[in-house]
Amino acid sequence: MKIGSHVSVSAPDYFKGALEEALSYEANAFMIYTGAPQNTKRTAISKMKAAEMREMMEAKGIPLTNVIAHAPYIINLANTTNPATFELAVEFLAKEVERVKAIGSSVLVLHPGSHVGAGEEAGIAQIVKGLNEVRQMVDFGNVKIALETMAGKGSEIGATMQQIKMILEQVEDASCLGVCMDTCHLHDSGVDLTQFDAYLDAFDREIGLDRLLCIHINDSKNERGARKDRHANIGFGKIGFDTLNQIVHHPRLADVVKILETPYVEKCPPYRHEIKMLKAGTFDARLLEKIIEDGKQ
Repeated sequence: MKIGSHVSVSAPDYFKGALEEALSYEANAFMIYTGAPQNTKRTAISKMKAAEMREMMEAKGIPLTNVIAHAPYIINLANTTNPATFELAVEFLAKEVERVKAIGSSVLVLHPGSHVGAGEEAGIAQIVKGLNEVRQMVDFGNVKIALETMAGKGSEIGATMQQIKMILEQVEDASCLGVCMDTCHLHDSGVDLTQFDAYLDAFDREIGLDRLLCIHINDSKNERGARKDRHANIGFGKIGFDTLNQIVHHPRLADVVKILETPYVEKCPPYRHEIKMLKAGTFDARLLEKIIEDGKQ
């Protein structure tokens, strides 16, 4: 199983420290931001110990394909109302692709964007325009952008399979594009994950499972279809452990990297315990207590 969590990238150890954090959770995969997700300030990759991370991964037998990068939230390719916001999104996304390529990762997860009132059709057209421009600006190498399935809050694009499909079909060269499923987002957008096989069949038919580059495994605090995007710890939300466990262990997704983005419990990271529970395939009702107890040691 290829499973891990979001980990921090901070000085002084940067990517090396991110890997060490992932290993402390007994993970063999992890997700990083190349810098703060809320701003454009970036440290040069040459100073962020990417080479040390790669050396450690090789020694541990962890492939670089198990490193997932996430684009910053400030990128909004769907914005048609503010040209400066769109231009920043295009330029910054191009730089992020270069940074991910320099790290050695091959997947960059991207929120498609929000149309901010201009409507779905205009938003999708703007996303396509932005992705075309980024494709022309930079050599992607092995990097692929994974469009994330969204919960549908506000004016988000990507809350339906059809919206994702439209982007993939309209981009001039979609060979550099794929999809990142998020279980909380799917649930909150209205997908019944207890019928996951049917959803996978539809996804394969409409988009293709070969385009599924990673999955965010999160429970949800909301009822299905709430369109709110509030993550819960595994087994302590409205999706439930059994459904999420089935997804994690699904034979058709054996080669897909799974990443936890669940909330800290009283400021304690839950990932080591959640990963252990999912590997075992058995729900632990005392999980939250154990996370807190572990944090106090």
